[in-house]
Amino acid sequence: MDLRRDDESPLNPFPHYERMRESAPVFHDEQSGTWHVFRYDDVQRVLSEHGTFSSRMGGDDPSETGQLFAASLITADPPRHRQLRSLVTQAFTPRAVEALAPRISALTEELLDGIAPKGSADLIEELAYPLPVIVIAELMGIPAEDRDRFKTWSDVIVSQTQTGARTADHSTTNREMTEYFLALIEHRRRQPGNDLISNLLLAEIEGQKLSVPELLGFCSLLLVAGNETTTNLIGNAVLCFTEAPGAMERLRAEAPLLPQAIEEVLRYRSPVQSMYRVAAADTTVGDTRIPAGAPLVAWIGSANRDGRQFERPEQFDAGRAPNRHLAFGHGIHFCLGAPLARLEARIALQGILDRLPELSLTPGAHLERMDSTIVYGVKELPVSWQGAGR
Repeated sequence: MDLRRDDESPLNPFPHYERMRESAPVFHDEQSGTWHVFRYDDVQRVLSEHGTFSSRMGGDDPSETGQLFAASLITADPPRHRQLRSLVTQAFTPRAVEALAPRISALTEELLDGIAPKGSADLIEELAYPLPVIVIAELMGIPAEDRDRFKTWSDVIVSQTQTGARTADHSTTNREMTEYFLALIEHRRRQPGNDLISNLLLAEIEGQKLSVPELLGFCSLLLVAGNETTTNLIGNAVLCFTEAPGAMERLRAEAPLLPQAIEEVLRYRSPVQSMYRVAAADTTVGDTRIPAGAPLVAWIGSANRDGRQFERPEQFDAGRAPNRHLAFGHGIHFCLGAPLARLEARIALQGILDRLPELSLTPGAHLERMDSTIVYGVKELPVSWQGAGR
């Protein structure tokens, strides 16, 4: 199954991106008032120049989603952003993340034990979804019985776009999440544990404890960013490896190449396709004037296919170097969880390569993209392999 066809579909937005890069690299949607940026240099600038392109929510978002993320890292500008980020940086340093490797490896082996003898499975349901959910839930001190609720909430949240309508499901999910995390925060306040939420409750910035909205913002952000993007990175990698001729064989023969191949997956099928910003002042992008207060969408998925930056951008090259993709953002908002996502993907994909021989998409499988224009991944990934793994 080749998704790199010329017709446009939710799973194949890349021809649309190419047309926009060439014909309207800075596009104004008059109906919504939003500006859309498609070329690599422009996207990188919008993501990097926090003084010109603010990360604050557009206006005073009255929705529950706005309340959940209003005081989070992704919607904060300096100096508060720097202060908030410093509190969680230690939990996501390469050294701290590498210490999680044995646990991630054990979880991967346990999950693969459940499917290897079967010869076929939905790889999202059986591996790519549960692995990061368990890891982030354990980091946050979430009880095991609540993990499925985590995933359900996360799926609903990523389906909410800046211009999308809020449905009853969205409102219910946001309310449930808020109530759950407020109760969890209060419980950890009374009975601290060895987890990230307890540590954040004890933390201070210039002598001040975090506010409840800030704690809620951390919980919500860690929930979504901690599992959705990694689930999709693993799923997108399997798509790329099975689709590109010889990729699986090459990666099995050259194990040290896997981290480089993961970077190419991040470029080629970025788990996050776009990021939202607001113009903090009158400015120009390319030759186009952007007024202060205007909302912008920086299309990461388009930037990562820009031929001005990448040779043969439409070709998946497991050994591509250099590879200056923008999949984790750029500048002060570069993804804090990037080391964890890379580690989980590397361990999970190595397990797949080792234990699921001759892996391929199940013939006739219908792949459907997640309900989001921001997050890119498939809802299900039916695969089959030869024989029974160990």
